[in-house]
Amino acid sequence: MYWTSPRYCGLTGIIRQAGRLARLLLCVSLVFSLMPPQLAAASRIKDVVDFEGVRNNMLIGYGLVVGLNGTGDSLRNAPFTRQSLESMLERLGVNTRGATLNTNNIAAVMVTANLPPFAAQGTNVDVAISAMGDAKSLRGGILLVTPLMGADSEVYAVAQGPVSVGGFSGGGQGAKVVKGVPTNGKIANGAIVERSIDFALASMSEIKLSLRNPDFTTAQRIATAINGRMGSRIAFMIDPSTVNMTLPANYGGGIVSLITDVEQLQITPDQPATVVIDEASGIIVMGKDVRINTVAIAQGNLTIRVTETPQVSQPAPFSQGGTTQVVPRTNLEIDQSEDKKLTVLKDGVSLEDLVNGLNALGIGPSDMISILQAIKASGALQAEIEVM
Repeated sequence: MYWTSPRYCGLTGIIRQAGRLARLLLCVSLVFSLMPPQLAAASRIKDVVDFEGVRNNMLIGYGLVVGLNGTGDSLRNAPFTRQSLESMLERLGVNTRGATLNTNNIAAVMVTANLPPFAAQGTNVDVAISAMGDAKSLRGGILLVTPLMGADSEVYAVAQGPVSVGGFSGGGQGAKVVKGVPTNGKIANGAIVERSIDFALASMSEIKLSLRNPDFTTAQRIATAINGRMGSRIAFMIDPSTVNMTLPANYGGGIVSLITDVEQLQITPDQPATVVIDEASGIIVMGKDVRINTVAIAQGNLTIRVTETPQVSQPAPFSQGGTTQVVPRTNLEIDQSEDKKLTVLKDGVSLEDLVNGLNALGIGPSDMISILQAIKASGALQAEIEVM
């Protein structure tokens, strides 16, 4: 009979639990390593396409904001504000034609909103307010009843309510402080939908899917995924931006149910190699598929710095006829950046190699933009350059 201490038994249990945990982690790691690489980059079809007819509609209107604390339009410089004020008062039974109006507590504004798809009558939507005249701020103002029209000049919503402004302005004769844009504001749920847009989606027997980023490969993958899910060829690619989908004859539901089933399918979007450049801000965005052929890059700048240090020449003490003169002194410095070296980027390098090679030259964003454009002009950059 062997005697074992409790301390030894507890240590053995801990070791066994640690072994089981290690085997579990190994199994999980093996499963993730065997997963196809495209699964990690997959996206739902609903995130890469727009369905035909399911879209927002833009609305616009002209209105007045009242109750401003002396920050509204000056009626002398904004005649449209004066005319709008007189017309509004006439509709309310107040005649001000020919009278002298001198108020700066009112501002003429443009009101914009997006009417969501299938918005029913009585639904509330957000509106954006923008000053038209010389108003300094819309803070504290209230938008009066403003009809919002669509592109067909029909009224679809009516907006009214207190304006919420994120920025502010203030100051006096010697200084002024402005934060944000105080002449823009919003009204959350400030418009009520008075008329819905007729669109009979449920009665359709086919629908088109519009790709947000047109691409032949992505469109074909969408059609293949839909056909594989439904077991028949109900979807086909029309062009890089459109996939047509038909309601199967043996499908239990309508087109709305079909869209619900289809939009959850996973596909891997493809995209061409693109380099996007914003020269104004110096921003460069490069896709992962950007490749370049073998190319040698050297970058150097010629900098000339001129410094003027004028000196004063005084005449000798007690001299007769001497005058004080200012003598110019010019210091000239020339920097040819001779320490810059030639860097060779080999054939088929990736985005990471390209960035590392350019960073090795100590190149900033502005110079990198010129280098990328030069590489593209030489035919070595296998990507499209889009300049914003």
